[in-house]
Amino acid sequence: MRAVVYRGPNQVEVTDVPDARIERPTDVLVRITTTNICGSDLHMYEGRTSVEEGTVFGHENMGVVEEVGSAVTRIQVGDRVSVPFNIACGTCRNCLSGWTSFCLRTNPTEGMAGAAYGYANMGPYDGGQAEVLRVPYGDVNLLELPEGTEHENDFTMLSDIFPTGWHGTELAGMREGDDVAVFGAGPVGLMAAHSALIRGASRVFVVDKEPDRLRLAESIGAQAVDLSAGDPVEQITEATLGRGVDCGVEAVGYQAHDASGEEHPELVLDNLVSVVRATGGIGVVGVYLPEDPGARDEAARQGRIGFDYGSFFMKGQHMGTGQAPVMRYNRQLRDLIVAGRATPGFIVSHELPLEEAAEGYARFDAREDGWTKVLLRPGA
Repeated sequence: MRAVVYRGPNQVEVTDVPDARIERPTDVLVRITTTNICGSDLHMYEGRTSVEEGTVFGHENMGVVEEVGSAVTRIQVGDRVSVPFNIACGTCRNCLSGWTSFCLRTNPTEGMAGAAYGYANMGPYDGGQAEVLRVPYGDVNLLELPEGTEHENDFTMLSDIFPTGWHGTELAGMREGDDVAVFGAGPVGLMAAHSALIRGASRVFVVDKEPDRLRLAESIGAQAVDLSAGDPVEQITEATLGRGVDCGVEAVGYQAHDASGEEHPELVLDNLVSVVRATGGIGVVGVYLPEDPGARDEAARQGRIGFDYGSFFMKGQHMGTGQAPVMRYNRQLRDLIVAGRATPGFIVSHELPLEEAAEGYARFDAREDGWTKVLLRPGA
């Protein structure tokens, strides 16, 4: 079968790989209809992780069930499904507590809780930027979708970024009527803004410097804050008459950079500590890693990010972090899409055949104007 394979920094190749197959009785095979390039894939693409050459990328997947293992009882051949990026056993302590993103059984990597498809340090699982994907514990890890092709571009966001954006607002402790600041207008940041507005935020400020992304934020009713035009903390503070916001979402991660392009991994954390009011909350869903081989100093290379913890403490703020437990949210988010309340597909800019994945990666990574979210279609 054809798949997107990592060949080294800034290099992916669409090539033939061994066919996905049932390996355990609880497995399900899904023929992929849509698989997305995620912003977090770019960390690997740029060589900023320990991902191995030959890895099949792709953790944002949906499709139709093609085959089920002998122990699978809930999922059936022909079901249209969304595949959460978390691979969960469903029965360990964390899974039973609703933290499927930190499953204790599915990742054999020492010191790591939680597994995912086609991602560095997240277990030995091939990704879904391929024609077919093997899904372990299929009865646990698949969400049924309405039959047909309706809402394809919306439903494909259910595997990761829509639940992740929603999770950011949860981690921040957002409540109806809050003013919210979202730093980063990439796909996850836009999903966090969309989530906050659905949940009844009074105002959502979205910080970025890319005009196309800021236009998308405005299109859903958020207020764009262009960091290239001045200090975003000052802009938001002025707009809130000096109060700051009630909570904020970090949707950038460890490759945060200023308006000139210089990296400062602590930059967004510092800005949020400054702009969120005393006792407010911060939800961090941007990726931070234990090791960053491309960081500019030794501390950051070891995953040690020095942010303004003193002010964070003195302001009595709280912070939640970590990958989203997709299954905690994906059913209700699916139903919001079906009801017309949520339209996460608004961020889609390009839909490409799988064979054009290398171009999609290069142009998305270059932040070319208009390349905000790239979907790959193996069947095209």
